[in-house]
Amino acid sequence: MSASGRKTPPAPPLSNCLIKIVDDNDNEVPVGQIGEIVLKGDCFSIHGYLNRPDVNAEVYRNGWFHSGDIGSVDEHGYLAVADRKQDLIITGGQNIYPAEVEEVLYTHDKVRMAAVIGIPDADKGELAKAYIVLKEGQEATEKEIIDYVRSRIAKFKAPRLVDFVKSLPQGPTGKLLKRKLREMVKKQQDAQRTC
Repeated sequence: MSASGRKTPPAPPLSNCLIKIVDDNDNEVPVGQIGEIVLKGDCFSIHGYLNRPDVNAEVYRNGWFHSGDIGSVDEHGYLAVADRKQDLIITGGQNIYPAEVEEVLYTHDKVRMAAVIGIPDADKGELAKAYIVLKEGQEATEKEIIDYVRSRIAKFKAPRLVDFVKSLPQGPTGKLLKRKLREMVKKQQDAQRTC
């Protein structure tokens, strides 16, 4: 999904590039099933990351580049990207793809920006938490946002917590930096433990 909140439509893979979808054990999954997108061919550098043998060993396995993206390929060979593997939230054994939740949040009239991350939870493993920047002059409640999402996708995918913020961390290109949000949550939890 783009920073504007628009979902990226499925697209055919590039020429001279092989793509397959694999599970956590690098086994190819059936058509339509979600897994990690792995690539081989002329579509990316075969030399790996400069001076990063640790990263290269992790992402280049069995001749395939492991992208870290989660997606699926349909029966016509079209690739659909669901999210980043590192962003996947697992709550009570159910997978939540933050991009899907964010797509719904961006349809709310009052939401200008949204980011969803997983936060640790003793009972469920993780809970989905939404960080929302409202449009100028707008007000909303946590319940309003949660109910809005629950009315549009499976209830378990809706955020359990909502934090209204003035801004979200972004990189130079405008990409939301969820890593920074996760770091912020970790610092808050570490501070609570020391109290």
